[in-house]
Amino acid sequence: MLKFDEEKQIASVQGALALRGRIEEIVDGICRDGFRNLCWLGIGGTYASCLQTEVHMKEHTNLETFVENAAEYLTTGNLRVGEGTIVVISSVTGSTAEMVDGVRKVKAAGAKVLGFVDVETAELASMVDWEIAYPTNEQLKFFMVADRFLYNRGEFPEYNAYYKELDQHLARDLVEVEKAADPFGLEFAQRHHDDKLHYFVGAGNQYGSTYSYAMCYWEEQHWIRTKSIHSAEFFHGMLEIVDRDTPVTVFVGEDSQRALSERVVKFLPRICSNYTVIDSRDYKLPGISPQFRGNLSHLVTHAVTQRIDAHMEQINCHPMEIRRYYRKLQY
Repeated sequence: MLKFDEEKQIASVQGALALRGRIEEIVDGICRDGFRNLCWLGIGGTYASCLQTEVHMKEHTNLETFVENAAEYLTTGNLRVGEGTIVVISSVTGSTAEMVDGVRKVKAAGAKVLGFVDVETAELASMVDWEIAYPTNEQLKFFMVADRFLYNRGEFPEYNAYYKELDQHLARDLVEVEKAADPFGLEFAQRHHDDKLHYFVGAGNQYGSTYSYAMCYWEEQHWIRTKSIHSAEFFHGMLEIVDRDTPVTVFVGEDSQRALSERVVKFLPRICSNYTVIDSRDYKLPGISPQFRGNLSHLVTHAVTQRIDAHMEQINCHPMEIRRYYRKLQY
């Protein structure tokens, strides 16, 4: 398989799960000391991960939790951010200007910051109140933070049973999803590698990854024009510009918003013959109980899209690491 190192991927997920002890220590201390609200701050791909985490929490808690785009926060601010606010961030480089300035601003407002900053020597790592350095697996790290808050509030009583299953089975199960999805990834890449415009649709914890996949992968890395849309909004505009040949992909997860995407899937055959459905339910997670699959469906579809990306890269002879403008120009 292209760009597939089974043992490395297993070790990566297991390494992220091994952070849970440190995450629990931090979150338990926050809950013990008291806090007022919880803010997820991001930009670009990290903003997408924030959206996924917010919808996950919204389904389970009445805790005040919200997402801020760092660039928007720098211009508009948010009066809910202040003393008693816990801000959670993630940064690969620790040098993204909007994140550095955003963290500086939330701290000036009195908030405290938990940061997953992959480069421990970066300026951003020295600015946060609690810092954890570990590469990739951003959504998994964010969800572990969210789940510990839920557990401490008595809103996730299955927490220990759930994470026992993840510790024992998740890494291997996701690798097997990639293996199963590889033929599909090749076929999809062959059909769509030269699309002039591709529409991606999703909902629930799938929407953040839908938004990120369109923007951070197809636009930024493959240089293919896309549009992402929430399944709830599909019937309020987008349906009018879909015809027989319009490339549309719908991501269907297994959380509470599954029905929103199923509605789109049911409608599309009436007007389109160029649509694809990527449904997490089609892939086995033998080590995970059915009741927990909804929390993980975005990780399943990500495993599927990784196979698309590997084949797309090869077909188009376009390494995904290349950037024309991002961090090449001043802007």
